[in-house]
Amino acid sequence: MKLLLAIAPERFRDEELEIPRRTFEEAGIGADIASTVAGTCTGMLGGAAEATMTFDDAKSDDYAGIVIVGGSGSEEHLWGSERLRELTRSFFEQGKVVAAICLAPVVLARAGILAGRQATVYPSPAAVAEMKKAGANFLEIPVVADMQVVTANGPAAAAQFADTIITKLEC
Repeated sequence: MKLLLAIAPERFRDEELEIPRRTFEEAGIGADIASTVAGTCTGMLGGAAEATMTFDDAKSDDYAGIVIVGGSGSEEHLWGSERLRELTRSFFEQGKVVAAICLAPVVLARAGILAGRQATVYPSPAAVAEMKKAGANFLEIPVVADMQVVTANGPAAAAQFADTIITKLEC
């Protein structure tokens, strides 16, 4: 089993990538990292991660789910990515796990998959407005799972977020 991890090329939130990636690895779940560009991506806290492919190269058929990492770079690089929205919809339509943390749940909102669903997001005014505009039932709690969609509100929720994704993969 393998997951696709989507990150911004810069200013992704380090813990929101590293904690889930380590948790998945310990559970025997593989992961590939994709971004808007292939190569070294930099985190908000100075970490680095290698995106082995772009969103254009990724195919939902190759993975059990997608996990979109937040951080301040997600607003600039991920919210507006039409290809990431298409990829997210593809995972969702196939009944696969679709997960996003921090500011990244806005990608799910813009992909049109949160209407009528419970979800959370980092409580920035812009992010909350996007969630509500998309028809999400916004909850102010760390992690929300609604069917195969998992959202979390920030780095402090990264471990619980990862554990919830694993639970959904086992269904």
